[in-house]
Amino acid sequence: MCPLCAVPETGQEAECGTRRYARCPKCDLVFLDPAQRPTPAEEKAEYDLHENDPGDPRYRRWLSRLVDPMLEGVVTPITALDYGSGPGPTISVMLKERGHTARNYDPFFAPDRAALGETYDLIFCSETTEHFFHPSREFAVLFACLREGGKIGVMTQMLTPDIDFATWRYRLQPSHVAFYTPTTMEWIAEHYGATLDLRLPDVAVFAR
Repeated sequence: MCPLCAVPETGQEAECGTRRYARCPKCDLVFLDPAQRPTPAEEKAEYDLHENDPGDPRYRRWLSRLVDPMLEGVVTPITALDYGSGPGPTISVMLKERGHTARNYDPFFAPDRAALGETYDLIFCSETTEHFFHPSREFAVLFACLREGGKIGVMTQMLTPDIDFATWRYRLQPSHVAFYTPTTMEWIAEHYGATLDLRLPDVAVFAR
């Protein structure tokens, strides 16, 4: 079953080394065989290797590719959530420096479920959706937390026809289990009644 749109029969399957993947014929999500997903301990061990430093100007410039489009047209202070903020939360720091209110949520590093009981003007999801075991549940949470007129910004490398999936470095990261195409992003937008802006190859902005 597709973990995003719940189609019972998945389409094209592929084996890459010891890993098995399926591609959904409806929403076009490519996902790892659930039996091969990493354990929580394996996930945490990989995330602990990430060196996300709020004081690193290069990291900030990279995140600005998501932050800047999300803040377009914002003239008054807003409330924001960084969903999947990781071991070195930085987007929330960048937003607070600009006078906004921001909270972090991460199942390993900031497991504050209370943050998911609030609503926000902007929700950031940077390099997180590719880790989703259950994208349908995760996106349901994201849109439930979004205020009317708000935006959700997703940064993830999208799978396009010019990419050789078998040799794609993004696929090789052990905790990457879900891969989105532009068609997948369009399905998500339609499913949740949102508009979609794909201005960058790895940035999708949903607005409603």
